[in-house]
Amino acid sequence: MAAEIKKIYDRNNSQELIDQVVKLLEKGGVIIYPTDTMYAMGCSIQSQQAVNRICEIKQIKPAKNRFSFICSDLSSIANFAKVSDFAFKLLKHYLPGPYTFVLPASSKVPSVLVQGKKTVGIRIPDYQPILDIVKQLGHPLLTTTLPQDGLEVEEYTDPSLIFERYENQVDLVLDGGYGGHFPSSVIEISEDSVEIIREGAGDVSDFD
Repeated sequence: MAAEIKKIYDRNNSQELIDQVVKLLEKGGVIIYPTDTMYAMGCSIQSQQAVNRICEIKQIKPAKNRFSFICSDLSSIANFAKVSDFAFKLLKHYLPGPYTFVLPASSKVPSVLVQGKKTVGIRIPDYQPILDIVKQLGHPLLTTTLPQDGLEVEEYTDPSLIFERYENQVDLVLDGGYGGHFPSSVIEISEDSVEIIREGAGDVSDFD
C-alpha cells in the first residue's frame, strides 16, 4: 500500500497526528520525518521486521552497520546506553542538538541493533515534534539519514520529492518543509576520551 504524506509543524501539532504516527510505529511501520539536520527514516527499535525493511530500503546489512536511535530526553538514554559521569556532562551540554553520541550499548538494546558492535548512536534532535512522538511511543525510534549518493540535493531535502521516491517503500512521510543538507556530527565517547567519527551539522571544534 502506498504511503501517506502529512504536514508536521515545529510546534502545536494536533494530538491526533501524534497518535496516528505512534500507532503506525507500534504496528511496525516505517516513517520518514524531518529532524534538526536532515530528513531521516525510522521505526520502532522493538520491531525487527521494520528494522529489516529499513535495511532493505537502504541496501545495508544489520551486522555491518552501527545503528542510531532517538531518545526523548537525557534520562531515558541510561536505559539503552552506559553513561559515565564524563559522558553525561557532554550529553547535557550538547543535547538536544545536531549530534549523535556513540556510547556502549546496554543489555536493553535489541540484539538486531547491536550485532556484536556493543555500541549504539544516541540522538536527541532539537526538533520537538519528533521528541513528542518518541515520548508517547515509550521507547526510542531508530533513525538513519536518507541516502544521498548520486542524488540532487532537492531529492533528499524536498519532502514532495522524497515522497515520490519512497511512497511505495515506507508507510508515512511527515512533511516539515525543506530539510537540511548535512547529517548530525558523530562523536564516540569511550571512558574519558572522545573521537570525532563524522563532522556534520554540529560544531566539533570543542572535540579536537
